[in-house]
Amino acid sequence: METLQQEESPIEEQPIEGQIPAQETVNWKRFALDILETLLLAVILFLGINAISARVRVDGFSMRPTLEDGEFVLVSKLNYRFGKIDRGDIIVFHYPVNPKQELIKRVIGLPGDYINVQGGVVSVNGQALDEPYIAAMPLYTGDWVVPEGQLFVLGDNRNDSSDSHSWGYLPFGDVVGKAVVIYWPPPQWDVIRHKQLLVTQ
Repeated sequence: METLQQEESPIEEQPIEGQIPAQETVNWKRFALDILETLLLAVILFLGINAISARVRVDGFSMRPTLEDGEFVLVSKLNYRFGKIDRGDIIVFHYPVNPKQELIKRVIGLPGDYINVQGGVVSVNGQALDEPYIAAMPLYTGDWVVPEGQLFVLGDNRNDSSDSHSWGYLPFGDVVGKAVVIYWPPPQWDVIRHKQLLVTQ
């Protein structure tokens, strides 16, 4: 006589009220870990980028026509750690009169240089500079001898620039870096060209 055996169906465990399923807990832990790793990577990248570069906004018209008001410039902090500052370089620096403020100008004189501005012409060590980048010839006159550890900087818009002709020399230690790229706004994106000013000592 055949007997029928009733198959027992597996009993599904019901989660206890208020208890989070194990799989869901693992997913949340993985998600939280991913967020933490992303934030950590972002901080490392931010610190790394800031260590080698800076971003500054051009505020004013002192560097016209080379740079315009409102443009954003990428500045390399590495150039002068491994190389020297040259005449003609466009640099960003802490304003000696107010170190919290950053300015951007062009290097005209190095330590030991004799600077003369006369008749609308800037001369270094007796040699008139070829300056196709300026907005207009300077209307002021003056003579300066650049001390050791200092630079003489001028804005390309000579008659509308607060620079070494008005407030004096720039200490090397105040230099932030070399301006390399205009990155904003997009229509003005461009690599900044530094005209080397050849002067014999």
